[in-house]
Amino acid sequence: FTGVNGGFLLSYPESLSLDSSCFSSPPVNFLQELPSYRSIARKRTTILSRDKQSGTLLKPTDSYSSQLEGEITENLDNQSIRKYALNISEKRRLRDIQETQMKYLSEWDQWKRYSSKSWERFIEKAREVTTHLELWREDMRSIEGKFGTGIQSYFSFLRFLVLLNLVIFLIIFMLVLLPVLLTRYKITNSSFVLIPSKGTDIQCTVYPISSSGLIYFYSYIIDLLSGTGFLEDTCLFYGHYTIDGVKFQNFIYDLPLAYVLSTVAYLALSLLWIVKRSVEGFKSNLIRSEEHFQSYCNKIFAGWDFCITNRGMADLRHSSLRYELRADLEEERIRQKIAERTSEETIRIYSLRLFLNCIVLAVLAACFYAIYRATIFSQEHMKKEIDKMVFGENLLILYLPSIVITLANFITPIIFAKIIHYEDYSPGFEIRLTILRCVFMRLATICVLVFTLGSEITSCDNYSCELCGYNQKLYPCWETQVGQEMYKLMIFDLIIILAVTLFVDFPRKFLVTYCSSWKLFRCWGQQEFAIPDNVLGIVYGQTICWMGAFFSPLLPAVATLKFIIIFYVKEISLLYTCRPSPRQFRASNSNFFFLLVLLIGLCLAIIPLTISMTRIPSSKACGPFTNFNTTWEVVPKMVSTFPSSLQSLVHGITSEAFAVPFFMIICLVMFYFIALAGAHQRVVVQLREQLSLESRDKRYLIQKLTEAQRDMRNRLD
Repeated sequence: FTGVNGGFLLSYPESLSLDSSCFSSPPVNFLQELPSYRSIARKRTTILSRDKQSGTLLKPTDSYSSQLEGEITENLDNQSIRKYALNISEKRRLRDIQETQMKYLSEWDQWKRYSSKSWERFIEKAREVTTHLELWREDMRSIEGKFGTGIQSYFSFLRFLVLLNLVIFLIIFMLVLLPVLLTRYKITNSSFVLIPSKGTDIQCTVYPISSSGLIYFYSYIIDLLSGTGFLEDTCLFYGHYTIDGVKFQNFIYDLPLAYVLSTVAYLALSLLWIVKRSVEGFKSNLIRSEEHFQSYCNKIFAGWDFCITNRGMADLRHSSLRYELRADLEEERIRQKIAERTSEETIRIYSLRLFLNCIVLAVLAACFYAIYRATIFSQEHMKKEIDKMVFGENLLILYLPSIVITLANFITPIIFAKIIHYEDYSPGFEIRLTILRCVFMRLATICVLVFTLGSEITSCDNYSCELCGYNQKLYPCWETQVGQEMYKLMIFDLIIILAVTLFVDFPRKFLVTYCSSWKLFRCWGQQEFAIPDNVLGIVYGQTICWMGAFFSPLLPAVATLKFIIIFYVKEISLLYTCRPSPRQFRASNSNFFFLLVLLIGLCLAIIPLTISMTRIPSSKACGPFTNFNTTWEVVPKMVSTFPSSLQSLVHGITSEAFAVPFFMIICLVMFYFIALAGAHQRVVVQLREQLSLESRDKRYLIQKLTEAQRDMRNRLD
């Protein structure tokens, strides 16, 4: 008996050969009994009929193999044989064909072929070397094996932010800081170009730099923590760059334009980098969006890394696979529980969720109002003489908004974590909803602080602001003061992370380990590594960096050092004070969602930056934009120096007549790709159905063969 379907071929000796009498129906009717044939006949529609006519369903394996071989033979010039899913003998045969074809090529074509191969080998070797030089590679593997891919994705995300901030710092350093340093220290033959006087009122140009005189020993500490005193007039803040440009031998470097371009450059780079990584994560999610049975099979039969030769690494890989299977089983349990709910239980759970979301909104409103009142109070009392305040009072006034924001960020995740347990979501959706609530809380607090400062800067109580356009009496250099607030938020956030690790996590571990006989400590339990809270902590810090880099150009360098410290602190805390969470989370979905949250933070950071650059008048007492009404005016000034034809082109591109058609074209392209993605998804579904039907055909044929063999044995007996 011989049965062929999708490459399935079985043959037996003559002693066990079967004829058509073994079956009760002719061969044609027998083939029509196959599950694949029945399924197609049952599901026949217009689309499937068209697909069947085009040959997309149930292609014979032999014709497919010949077609694949022909395609490979035609593309030997520009494709690598290694990428094709063929056995070793077939690859060797194709390689022989390739070498034979080489003899009949011209010398130029042979040189191009060898050059292409050499370049591909170089790229592969470079990728291998880059993999070995990857930052914190061994730490990542150790964390993945001990605590799963969910926690490992947090540290991978933290590493990405370290690299991102380092690149942002290099952009600002090259465009803004380097020309100033080269001129100040006489490294190059250049000089500063002072800002020409434009008839600005003398009252608007007064900038008394705050200084405590460094009388008390704690003044250095206060200045270091708040950015005032000796730090205020350094390259750390905006007010230090009060020059119009740098004059080199052959040209004048326009510092105001470079300052704006550096801001636009790091925001655009951040957007493109995040979108690129998000697309990679989205592709990974599409690939992994498989049936649950397929997911289990892939992990069990194809999840092992055969390059592992070290016993320790093998144990880590075992542990990582075990954690992923636990996450799958937990999500499957939640799905089964949701499927078994009655209508009364569904109504009850949705009513409970509505009530709990009202509580969440009330908590958010209370936090926002507290931050608003703390900012107003701090700004009103900040101008008191430092000599009249003691050390603790001074720090409290300076850090009051940061303290309130940090307390809100510390308390609300605990409240949200308690609330989420009663809403009965799956682990994956639970972490996403918790992160969304926390990200709205953390990022909205920064926006509340910035908009409160903006309202204070542009409002005057007892006199008119028409002279300078802003409250010059309280904010002579408002950009530097906003930068100081961002600097204080960054430093205070780092202090809180270190304090919680040293004075909460480690004592808790000690008490739970050595005082376990006490019921209180036993109920308290060992610390779990909370992924949502930790991710939101670094997204919060990165949003502060994006928002404050314009007002404090060296803030990305501070953020880079901060994230490096956080990495080692969190790793030590994870290894020595934390335990694996009973609920495991998959990294493939988490990575994409972390980047989505980071993208939300970037969008929220762009809003106040755009308003401050285009709407609020720039300071007349400090900074490179003292002769401009707003920061963005330097861009139209630059465009006015272009040739008339180029000016017309720029004005045309930025006009509504170009924007509306461009937006419509973008929408059409987007709709096209959406339709294309839908078509590809349908093809994927059809191919999966084909694979499923082929497996069912094989099982059916084996069943029929077994029955035929049993009938033959019965006849022989």
